[in-house]
Amino acid sequence: MLDSYSKKYRSALIDNVVPFWLNHSVDKQYGGIFTCLDRDGTVYDDRKYVWLQGRAIWMFSRLYNEVEQRPEFLDIARSTIAFLRKHAFDDQGRMFFSLTRDGKPCFLQRKIYAAVFYMQGLIEYYRATGDIDCLTEAKRLFEKIAGWRNQPEQLGRPSLPGGVPFSNLADVMVMSLMSLDLLSVSDEPIYRNAIRSSIDGILSHYDSDRHILRENIRKNPVQPDRESILPEDRLFIPGHSIEVAWFLLHLLEHYPDPSTSQIAYNIIEGSLAAGWDPDYNGLYYFMDISGRPTLQLESSMKLWWPHTEAIYAIILAYSKTRDPKWLSWLQKVDEYADAHFVDTQYGEWFGYCDRRGDRTHNCKGGNYKGFYHVPRALLFSWKTIDSMNNAKKDGNQ
Repeated sequence: MLDSYSKKYRSALIDNVVPFWLNHSVDKQYGGIFTCLDRDGTVYDDRKYVWLQGRAIWMFSRLYNEVEQRPEFLDIARSTIAFLRKHAFDDQGRMFFSLTRDGKPCFLQRKIYAAVFYMQGLIEYYRATGDIDCLTEAKRLFEKIAGWRNQPEQLGRPSLPGGVPFSNLADVMVMSLMSLDLLSVSDEPIYRNAIRSSIDGILSHYDSDRHILRENIRKNPVQPDRESILPEDRLFIPGHSIEVAWFLLHLLEHYPDPSTSQIAYNIIEGSLAAGWDPDYNGLYYFMDISGRPTLQLESSMKLWWPHTEAIYAIILAYSKTRDPKWLSWLQKVDEYADAHFVDTQYGEWFGYCDRRGDRTHNCKGGNYKGFYHVPRALLFSWKTIDSMNNAKKDGNQ
């Protein structure tokens, strides 16, 4: 059964997804890539969204490192790095959210994520080329990002009297991501400590009753006998919960602990169960753990990326446990993705459906969807299955 998934995901990556982006996204005049692509690849917005540029650097470099050493992969990554170095930073070292096609600043989001994914791209490009300047730049960015996270006023986000200080799961997630990438190329105590802190940070969001990760945890908790009336306290994002659970399994490869691994499996299973729509199938975008209204009006929508994260998380969990329950979930999620997101005519995946599974947009990319979640999941899933098969051949399992 898994062999068929391996062949399917490999073919989807190489024959369907990568060609779409190679053929339509590359800006050969100014560098970088376009991400706002219509169904057939037509560019409908030529602005450059910086966090998606960083993700593309990472993805093209990863393809070079793990699939095929095609010069064009590195050419695209290199031109995007050069474009961002020239245009993406303000005079305080912060990264803009968006730029015009030729690099003029459009918007400063005051969040860390553009820098996070640029840093991730630099590390993967360094792995491909040995460019020490990229490694040095990535290390400096890591220190900056950690400072911005602890002192958001440096990004122009001051603490206000009525604000509630939360630990946000997305921030914990990207710190985990950066720590894993840096430790893969630089075995320094600071990055090992960051791995340990990331594990602790993830566990602090664990809801042991529901077996999910909650999106926000108060830094100054309310009284235990009082229920919060803030929706942020009750927010559950199934896709994030599943994604961070597989991050946790990767982190635990450096600090193995069977009980924490079991928590990661519980999170994947609990998030799938809680996030799956029993009436129309698919994973919800946002949920309230108490069943109350969410502030996000798009909560009931079904998006591409939670399903890509679920596919890889399920395969990873099966590779480590061999529990057949994961195969049932894989079949369910894979069938939903095929029916609602995969575009066999033009390539890539659609991104957005309503609760019933009807597409709300025909585009393949935008200011939040780029060359990242789909190819990463296909690559990781294919490679994980092949690793299991190779282990069997070697007699290790």
